[in-house]
Amino acid sequence: MKIVIIGYFAEHSKSYIIPQFPKDWTVEILTPENAETALYDADVAIPEHVRVDGVFLDKAPKLKLVQTGAGYDNVDVEECARRGIWAANAAGVNAVAVAEHVLAFILAWFKNIPYLGEFMKNKRDETRLFYTGSELAGKTIGILGVGAIGKNVARYCNALHMRVIGHNRRPIATAEKMEMVSRDTLYKESDILTVHVPLNGQTRHMLDASVFKAMKDTAILINTSRGSVVHEQELIAALKNKTIAGACLDVFDQEPLRPDSPLRDLKNVLLTPHTAGMPDGLKFHKARYRFFLDNILAVAGGKAPAGALNKPDFQC
Repeated sequence: MKIVIIGYFAEHSKSYIIPQFPKDWTVEILTPENAETALYDADVAIPEHVRVDGVFLDKAPKLKLVQTGAGYDNVDVEECARRGIWAANAAGVNAVAVAEHVLAFILAWFKNIPYLGEFMKNKRDETRLFYTGSELAGKTIGILGVGAIGKNVARYCNALHMRVIGHNRRPIATAEKMEMVSRDTLYKESDILTVHVPLNGQTRHMLDASVFKAMKDTAILINTSRGSVVHEQELIAALKNKTIAGACLDVFDQEPLRPDSPLRDLKNVLLTPHTAGMPDGLKFHKARYRFFLDNILAVAGGKAPAGALNKPDFQC
């Protein structure tokens, strides 16, 4: 069995990932630029930062499974099906990790943690401290997309005595204390707007200048879903113009985030490098790779993988 994992991983991350698979399997972790040759005899591809389309699949004639994390906007699932290849995602496996990251963003922002840490380490005169923090109790958090992650965010924010409102494309049932509202109401009333929707034709750039204008000028945006759900250039303009107060971002239009991105220079932005779903170490999540392994074994045994996104024409 040969597994090809495509993305940008540090060497120590690779040392965590490779032992998650059986020792007699071949596991290669390669950048998109260096993966082409390895795909020729690969049985499974786990792609990050690369588009899985006809051109990609032409280079992988033995492929049986394309396995992604929660997001699969980079995979042409219909083309995979036409070629007899399973496509599957791991929706929900990192729900707790991402929800905790959202909470960390909220606390860091409203308690001024980055600013205060820098202030203290630079040995500044504490009598000149400019502190703008505030309590979370009573603030309104709006959750756009109430799936597994959104429900966890709601539960955590309930515990902090926040008002929780949400909007979901389909009706949902949840045990959390949350008022379901229209999108317009969500944008208008949220002090914190957190985004948990997949990237597709309907959601691409759904958060644009018109949305930022509708939000409170004291509100912040949190995005841990997909970068292109937000119109990045219009967000940058809104942050510069103080149309909204700030943003906490784990995902971006282009990843890794360009060194010259204006987001890096804005003081009203908190940034993390797409690590919200990786709680066990940089670019590693043990439960995620356990899920991947179980799916690979299922496909090898002639069974459908969990989280299947298609029904391969030649395997079912």
